[in-house]
Amino acid sequence: MNSALKQFAIIGSTASGKSDLAIKIAQKMDAYILSIDSLSIYKEIDIVSAKPSKKELLSVKHFGIDVLNPNDYFSVDIFISIYKQVVSLCKQENKNLIIVGGTSFYLKSLIDGLSDVPPITQEISSYVKTKMRELEKYYEELYKLDANYMQHISATDSYRIEKMGLIYEASGITPTEWFAQNPPKSIIQNLDIYNIDVARDILRQRITKRTNAMVGRGLIDEVCFLERKYTRLPHAMNAIGIVEVLEFLDGKVDKEKMIENIALHTTQLAKRQQTFNRTQFENVINAPLEDLEEIILKQHLL
Repeated sequence: MNSALKQFAIIGSTASGKSDLAIKIAQKMDAYILSIDSLSIYKEIDIVSAKPSKKELLSVKHFGIDVLNPNDYFSVDIFISIYKQVVSLCKQENKNLIIVGGTSFYLKSLIDGLSDVPPITQEISSYVKTKMRELEKYYEELYKLDANYMQHISATDSYRIEKMGLIYEASGITPTEWFAQNPPKSIIQNLDIYNIDVARDILRQRITKRTNAMVGRGLIDEVCFLERKYTRLPHAMNAIGIVEVLEFLDGKVDKEKMIENIALHTTQLAKRQQTFNRTQFENVINAPLEDLEEIILKQHLL
C-alpha cells in the first residue's frame, strides 16, 4: 500500500484548459483523475458538459464522470463519497490523484467539510420530487417550518430547496436543528491547489470557439435526445447549453442567437468561477496554463 499518496487540485474557469493539463500531468505522475464537474458526472450529457473524449478517458483512469443518470438525485455528499472511494483505490493501487474541474464548490466542501445528511430512501426522494413540481408552494411550506434557514435560500433555487426538503422529510427536524446537531467535518487538509490564470478576453475567444464546435458536434441533437428521454424536469436540464437549445427548439430564438446566448452565459459563468476561485481558497498557486505543468511537476515529481 502506498502511504505517501500525492494529491493536488487543478482548478480554473470553464474553457481554461484544465482537463488537457490534468491528463498530461497524470500520465507523467502515474495518477488517476477525479473530476469535479457538476455536469460530467451525468451519463449521456457529453457535448454540453465538454466531457473529455473517449480516447482521453481511456488514456488515464477518470472518476466522477458518467456516474449518474440525468434524472438521478445528486448532492455534494455523493461527490465526497466518490472522493473517499477513489482515495482508497489510489492507495491500494499505488496511484497518485489529481482533482480537476470547474465546480470548485465541491473542492471547497472537501476542505471545509459538510454536515452529514440523513439517509434518503427512494420513497422520500420520490415524495420530495413530487412536492418540487409546485416549487413555490413547497418553498413556502419549508419557509413556514424554518424561516431562519430558508430566508437564505432563493425561492427559485430548486437545488437547495430540494436538499432542504430531503433533510426535513428524512430526519423529521428542521434544517436549522439538523445542522446544529451535525456540524461539518473537514475531509482533506493541506491540499495544494493550482489555479489556471486566464485573461478574460482570451477566455471569451475560447468560449466562443468552443460553443461553435459544440454545435458542430451535435449539441442540438444531444439536447433533443435528453429532453425526449428525461423531460425538462431534472435539475441537470437547467444547465447552460441545455436551456438555450430548448429556447431555440421552442422557437423563441434563432440558431445564431442561441449560439450567442450560450457563449454569453458561459462567459458569465466563467467570471463567477474566477471570482470564487480567487476568494474561497487560501495559498492557491496562480499561473498561466503554459507555466503550470512545469510548476506542478517540479513540486510533485520529487
